[in-house]
Amino acid sequence: MASRHVPLRTPTDAVAALIRSGVEAVLDAAPQWLAEMNDAAMHPAGMEGVVVDADLREIALRINEGNLRHWAQSNLTEPGARVSVNMTEETAFFIRDLVRRGFDSGALDSFRTAQNAAWQIWMQVCFSLTQDPPLLRELLEITSTSIATFIDDTVAELARQIDVARAELAGDTHAQRRAAVALLLEGAPIAPARAELQLRYSIEGPQTALIVSADAGLGTDDVEEACESIMSDSHAERRLTVVAGTAELWVWLPVATVVVEPALAAHPHVRVAAGGSGLGREGFRRSHFQALEARRLVTRLGSSARVVRYDDVTLVSAMTDDLTRLDDFVAHTLGDFATADAALHESVRVWFASGCNASAAAGKLYTHRNTVVRHIARAEELLPKPLEKHAVAVAAALEVLRWRA
Repeated sequence: MASRHVPLRTPTDAVAALIRSGVEAVLDAAPQWLAEMNDAAMHPAGMEGVVVDADLREIALRINEGNLRHWAQSNLTEPGARVSVNMTEETAFFIRDLVRRGFDSGALDSFRTAQNAAWQIWMQVCFSLTQDPPLLRELLEITSTSIATFIDDTVAELARQIDVARAELAGDTHAQRRAAVALLLEGAPIAPARAELQLRYSIEGPQTALIVSADAGLGTDDVEEACESIMSDSHAERRLTVVAGTAELWVWLPVATVVVEPALAAHPHVRVAAGGSGLGREGFRRSHFQALEARRLVTRLGSSARVVRYDDVTLVSAMTDDLTRLDDFVAHTLGDFATADAALHESVRVWFASGCNASAAAGKLYTHRNTVVRHIARAEELLPKPLEKHAVAVAAALEVLRWRA
């Protein structure tokens, strides 16, 4: 099977159609298919404790079936694309229960054996779809990479969750703080004074939440240094920090505006997702969930942006339920302008953001007003319909291009 480090290829239209046909068969999977996969998942070494526990076994089987259907459903929408980890509340419960019972990441081998069984089933489906050698080769190569990447990502995330759960079980002080934060995020009626005593941080006043993470393979040192810089640049006297993973921190600053970019210039391997600012307990909660949503969005869109603010992506977030339809909207709205130079896109986008004022846009772009005017005229030539009649749609499509990989 392919490694998750192999870039995922975009299938040809013919193979994309075959993938959709195949996953429809998977979504209507015969009972014996699921039985074979479930049987394989329950036999790795280290799974004996799960097999003999009826409750845990049923959860594990539901997770495996859910992962199969999640992969299939994702490929029905976007064939061959990277599939997000199917992290459900039931999966989180399963991981915590495994750790409480003394299991470690070796228990995740069940996902590998389930992968092998699923691959055998998928190959049968593929051979039933086409006998054309080039098409069959592309179909197998793309889907093997997709399946392997999904399982690798799943195992990596679950291993991280196990590490966090074990730290919590060991009485890690960060875990205790995280438990108090979790209660606040769930809406528990904790008095502000009690929350401040537990967190050593006040949840009253302005609140802005950040999710600060480092690239794969790095630890939290760079993340901590970046957080200190952001705190200083934002003139925040203190911060609340929760360790969310080996290279990820959840951070709250008691300020309405955070300054992020200078810190990331010194730490190019760090990423920041920022929620909008809010007040008090509700602002504390809402800002964090907005930061999570902003990060999920750029991950789903494949964006390389290192800073994403929820306030900047609310429009795109509302448009991204179906990425295929989103791309169709951009292509239909922008026509030839969609493939124009990125500088031209940015010039027109900033012009819209400046109230269609060329002088104001030029100031923000550090260029001459005439340059902006020429860019608007060039966009008019490339757009399939007059800009003045479709300005709102064009502005929305440019926001999508800003974040879409």
